[in-house]
Amino acid sequence: MTAIRRHPERASAERRALDAFLDDSFAVTLSTVQDGAPLVVPVMAGRDGDRIIVHGSTGAGALRAAAAGSPVALSVFHLDGLVYADSLFDSSANYRSAVVNGVATVLKGDEAIAALDALSDRLLPGRREEVRRHLPKELAATLVLSLQIGDDNWTAKARSGPPATEPTAGVWQGELPIESRFGSPRAHPGNPESVPVAPSVAKRVGGPLT
Repeated sequence: MTAIRRHPERASAERRALDAFLDDSFAVTLSTVQDGAPLVVPVMAGRDGDRIIVHGSTGAGALRAAAAGSPVALSVFHLDGLVYADSLFDSSANYRSAVVNGVATVLKGDEAIAALDALSDRLLPGRREEVRRHLPKELAATLVLSLQIGDDNWTAKARSGPPATEPTAGVWQGELPIESRFGSPRAHPGNPESVPVAPSVAKRVGGPLT
């Protein structure tokens, strides 16, 4: 992992912590440089073993820059709660965050299809068995990138627990958790009423975003 200087006690050198932070997110922020200027965009992504898979349109500027060899940084941030101390200065937040840096690899042919399948299994588990396969024109319009997770190109950092300050008489201190869960499915207006909710969707209703 890369060394963290600000609040190093919150850093984790455990690879399993990095994996967990990445796996708890469906989207990442992709940062790169295009024509000498910073370019930052949110993208859907998923970890597949020791790599992160990102996909998008072949017309997407950030992905094109990454595909051309511009260094990238992928970051995730989970806000788990607000921390109320006896002063605004000492108030904080509980969170989990991770950053992976490097140069992405463009995947093509069977490698791209396998990566898209892995990404689908991560984001929409079970859906591949319910729908048709990719069309050639769809694959031609899709750019698939892989960013390798090495031993020294990532950071993972988190805060949890109550305020660091001691309680003050008459001032409430503590944590206000923030939770995200899947809600109730909303069918396409054109769906016949006889078509039930897909199993891949139904099994996730009410569950956490993992």
